[in-house]
This record gives sequence, structure tokens and C-alpha cells, in this order.
Amino acid sequence: MGVFVFLPLVLPVTALPIARLAEQHLHPRVSTRLLTLLAAVLGLCSTLCLGLLMVVGTAQLPGNPLPDGWSDPEVRAAVPYAEIAGAAAIPLLAAALTACGATLRRHRRIRARAHRALDVLPAGADPAVLPDDEPYAYAVPGTPARPGRPARPGRIAVSRGMLHSLDEDERRALLAHERAHLRCRHHRYLLAVRLAGCVNPLLLPLRSAVGFATERWADEEAARTVGDRRLTARAVGRAALIARPGPAPELAHFAAPEPGPVPRRVAALLGPVPPARHWPPALTPAGLAALVAAAGTAASALSALNAAVALFLVLKAATPL
Repeated sequence: MGVFVFLPLVLPVTALPIARLAEQHLHPRVSTRLLTLLAAVLGLCSTLCLGLLMVVGTAQLPGNPLPDGWSDPEVRAAVPYAEIAGAAAIPLLAAALTACGATLRRHRRIRARAHRALDVLPAGADPAVLPDDEPYAYAVPGTPARPGRPARPGRIAVSRGMLHSLDEDERRALLAHERAHLRCRHHRYLLAVRLAGCVNPLLLPLRSAVGFATERWADEEAARTVGDRRLTARAVGRAALIARPGPAPELAHFAAPEPGPVPRRVAALLGPVPPARHWPPALTPAGLAALVAAAGTAASALSALNAAVALFLVLKAATPL
């Protein structure tokens, strides 16, 4: 295994440059998919290597349920600093899995609570108008069918205050934006990068980058639907000025009250349509950053695979028949 088992834990730093440059040089749809793929692969590799280190660390504990041969010196020699790394991997992996479980539970709880709030409204209402004078709007993803509970389709929730604050054309842009969130299943991308950030903190910048990219993706879909980029920019800007935090803060909002990303979204809508390229030009900072991220992700996957195969062979040799 050698140092290869540690590489996937630090190689996520190779994805940070493209996370900063993707929004400037790629269509937000491509940025969302690329950054989510990078985060998912790097997160899985980090989890696998923490698991491998945990096996070595657990084998050294007295009374462990693993085979006695797994604590042989040959096994410890396969991992540099086996005592320290193995012991540290146990709480780290436990914390990562606990954080992932908490994130999944919170995601399901918020989605279920949002659906319960909409259940009092007519089922076919599109959008579902909440009798609230606070201005907000968000998309509620659908839920699959479960035993004793039917499937629930995705719905758009918008407050009465938000509708009264926008004119008719701006309301069309708002609804087109929220429908894009549901149609493109942006909640899945957001959940994937949240889970990756729980596993490896170095992936946290990708979470904010994907969050911004999904909003820009929905902005572009809304502008295409209403046929007016300036109208969509005006709707985003006005909604941001009046918006208040909604009852479901983790769901995709039309224009959250945080001021940071909104000016960038408005500026992008006032500019030309982003190019539909799938990869930035090679001889540009974004192109080089994308190549570095791809190389880092490939190296992380190969390192994790090498470490897994090496540890499997060592443990197999150390286990008596």
C-alpha cells in the first residue's frame, strides 16, 4: 500500500482551482455536472482509504473481532505509520459516516416537512401559494413511494408576499426558474456534494460552487423559457432585495437573501449566453485547472484501487486457512 493509501485524502486539493474558474468559463449545466462528478469520485476514494486504514487500526485493538493474522507485523508494515494512521482513521471514519447520516436525515426531514406544509393546499395547484406575507419561493423535490406512503411529485412553493412583490412577467421568470430546479433534479447534485464535503473537508469549496452553478443553470433555463435575459435578471435582483429566509432553508430558492452570489447571477444574465462547450480550452487557466482536477481525480481512484488490492493480498496472505 505504502503512501498510496494517503493520497486520496489530500488529492481533493487538485479540484479547488476548477471550482473557482468553472463559473467563468463553462455553462452552468456543465459546471454542475463536472464538479459533482469530481466531488463524488474524490469523496468515495477518501472514504475507501479511511476504511482501509481503519481495518489496519482495528486489527491492533485488543479483543477486536478481526482474524488474529490481520495484526501480524506484515500487515502493519503495509501501511506507513500503521499505529498512528490506523488509530486516527477509526474516529475520522466514524465522524464522516455520522455526518453523512445526519445530512441524509436532515435532507429527508426538511423535504418531508415542506411536503406536509403543502398538503393543506390543493394537490393540483401549480405553484402552491402559501398564505404568508413574507416573500420567498423554493422548489420542493418529489419523494418516491414507500410502504404505506404514496409517491409525492415535486412542487413549487411560493408565498403570497413574493407574488405580490413581482409583476406578471417577473412571476413567469420565477416559476420557470423553480421548474428548472425540479426538472433538472438539482437537489441530487446538491446532496451529492454535501455528502462529499462530510467525508473530506477539502471538498467543501465544491459544495458552494455547485450551489451557485445550480442557481445559474436554473437562471439560464428561466431566461430561455421566458425569452428575455434582462427580464430574468430583473426578477432575480428584485426578489433578492425583498426575499426573506424561507421555512425550508436547504431547498433551492429563487433568490436567497444572501447578497454574495446574486450580483454575479445578475451580471451573468446581463451578458451573453454562456458557451455550451463541455471542456474549457486547454491553453487557458480554466483548461489547465480542469486538467489538473481530472488528473488528481484519476490519481485518487488509482491510488485507492492500488491500496485496496494491496491490502487484500496482504490480509489474504496473513489469514491462516
